[in-house]
Amino acid sequence: MKDKNSQNERVTRGIQILTGDPKKAIVKLSIPMMLAMFVQTLYNLVDGIWVAGLGPEALAAIGLFFPVFMIVIALSAGLGVGVSSAISRRIGAKDKNGANIAAEHGILLALVSGVVIAVLGLVVIDEVLGMIGATGESLELSIVYARILLLGSILLTFNNVANGILRGEGDTKRAMYAMTIGSVINMILDPVFIYTMKLGVAGAAYATVISMAITSSLLLYWLFAKKDTYVSINLKKFKFNLDMTKDILRVGLPSSLAQISMSVAIFVLNSFAVKEGGDFGVAVFTSAWRVINFGTVPLIGMATAVTAVTGAAFGAKDGEKLETAHLYAVKLGLILGFSVMAIILIFAPFIAKIFTYSEGGASIYNDLVIALRILSVFLPGVPLGMLTSSMFQGIGQGEKSLVVTILRTVIMQLIFAWFFTRIIDLGLAGVWWGIVVGNATAANITFQWGRHTVKKIKCEFSKALSSSQEVTC
Repeated sequence: MKDKNSQNERVTRGIQILTGDPKKAIVKLSIPMMLAMFVQTLYNLVDGIWVAGLGPEALAAIGLFFPVFMIVIALSAGLGVGVSSAISRRIGAKDKNGANIAAEHGILLALVSGVVIAVLGLVVIDEVLGMIGATGESLELSIVYARILLLGSILLTFNNVANGILRGEGDTKRAMYAMTIGSVINMILDPVFIYTMKLGVAGAAYATVISMAITSSLLLYWLFAKKDTYVSINLKKFKFNLDMTKDILRVGLPSSLAQISMSVAIFVLNSFAVKEGGDFGVAVFTSAWRVINFGTVPLIGMATAVTAVTGAAFGAKDGEKLETAHLYAVKLGLILGFSVMAIILIFAPFIAKIFTYSEGGASIYNDLVIALRILSVFLPGVPLGMLTSSMFQGIGQGEKSLVVTILRTVIMQLIFAWFFTRIIDLGLAGVWWGIVVGNATAANITFQWGRHTVKKIKCEFSKALSSSQEVTC
């Protein structure tokens, strides 16, 4: 009886939000993650600015390792999503022990995968960077940079999973604090390590690893020392559970593959831009896409909340809450999408000047204004696909999330980009319209699939609760 009472005392504010009104939960859990995403985006920008001061070889060195590092990030972030989903579903089902087990398995998976990534990466990284085509000083700098970051892989995987645990129990404020503190520390350490200590590219890598270590220390304190989280983690009594591992990976691996597929799609779209506009085409695409990505930041923050809230509703077998959370999130996402689209449409000429202030950059100004205005239409379609994909992750159907992401990025966008550039012959504008139309088409299909899935789940829950057999699905 004592243990039961102690468990009841551990019901946190996050749990109350997560299991309460789904509309309020979406808003309250989204805002902290939106802020954290904005700070991370700012860090990425600042980091690039500091490295740019070292010259083109340094920028090239980081750029060479970037695709490899994106895979590492995708794998660790995917594990975080899988753990978040597993925990929130068990919280909804009032299965605290199951939530504890999910958290413990998530931590162990993070540690194991982090070690495997580090060891394997260090063995093959020289050859991989050479295969990409790097040579000379850029290759040497890239290898140094890569080795340091690969050594920090275990910190990266742990941080993503620990953040997933916090998000899964509705504690997005502390998840925000961890992400924000790490990013701010990184921004402060960059100039110190790069210039004051004269470590160059290696300094940028050390700054990143040290900031990750500080974030890890904070998360370790919350989870293992302070112990005021809803989940209780006791690795000394850990017992391997194959079903729990499969449950986490069923959501986590598809999430990782989905993120990797997006990187692949961007690579192919870059090739379309090269064919239609040469180096200038890539410059326009890179600049415009940075702005559009910045516009998706609040939606990405909202997506993490959708996974947790829909997961809790699914675990509680509450079809009404599940449907409300999904539709309300999409509604808010559409408002955000249209608002950012309007801002970009109006201020496209001013935004373009930021990227074209140099004498050489002025040559792409007009094309960049056009690209910004066309690609801004991409944003309203994002919530239909992204937030439905997050709902699939929340209910534990990660394979559907992967399918819809591949449909949007690898299939639809590339097919329409090919159609508008090769068949309609719209030139560079054809690439932009291909992205917009492909995303809109896939997003609509995804949303309809999501609605069908939710309605089916609602019916199944109603049938299970009904004493009669009149309910048909």
